[in-house]
Amino acid sequence: MPALLEVEGISKSFRGLRAVRDVTFAVPEGEIAGLIGPNGAGKTTCFNVIAGALSADHGSVRFDGQPIHPSRPDRICAAGIGRTFQIVKPFAGLSVVDNVMVGALLREKTPTAARALSLRTLEKLGLGPKRDELASSLTLPDRKRLEVARALATRPKLLLLDEVMAGLRPTECDQIVAVFRELNRTDGLTILLIEHVMRAVMALARQIVVLHHGEVIARGAPQEVVRNPAVLECYLGEETEV
Repeated sequence: MPALLEVEGISKSFRGLRAVRDVTFAVPEGEIAGLIGPNGAGKTTCFNVIAGALSADHGSVRFDGQPIHPSRPDRICAAGIGRTFQIVKPFAGLSVVDNVMVGALLREKTPTAARALSLRTLEKLGLGPKRDELASSLTLPDRKRLEVARALATRPKLLLLDEVMAGLRPTECDQIVAVFRELNRTDGLTILLIEHVMRAVMALARQIVVLHHGEVIARGAPQEVVRNPAVLECYLGEETEV
């Protein structure tokens, strides 16, 4: 299957501190892949480069066969890459459905069509009954779901998930894993996720890329990667959830 996302040799430094160095990986269309590693490994920096929030010092990113850098985040989103953020910040004074409509209006031309798409998206995430509540009233698990719904409403080809399961209980984690599996199976959505909850990574990802100190130290099938001595060493002492 052809690669939907191709990251080739990207590097990024901040005032002399190398956050990522020569990172290369690809995500085939229709696949779920994981990007894991200890805190500070450079995972979110990679996401920020892919999504256009940061410019790479070196390297390139291709999406759907086309180079997408340098470009603004809104244009990359319009090209078909949606993303979530580690710290969820919904528009607190807006209703749940209005939050999602902000994303839906990227594709839909009228508020009526955007609302319809938003309601369908909320149903997929189990938030339909809370559509008219203020976003500020939601619990953390529901805010996480809302964050995903806002990204999904842009109708992406590739969804970047940045620790959306952090802070969730195991049952809540399993529920959202089931949602992602269904989106991948029925909609063909390609997913790249950063996650410390290894039970979720093992349940979802068909391939894993491991970063440590900004460099790729392992890649491959989940069962191979978790037995890799370098991966075991870089996680030694880390509180990784399984």
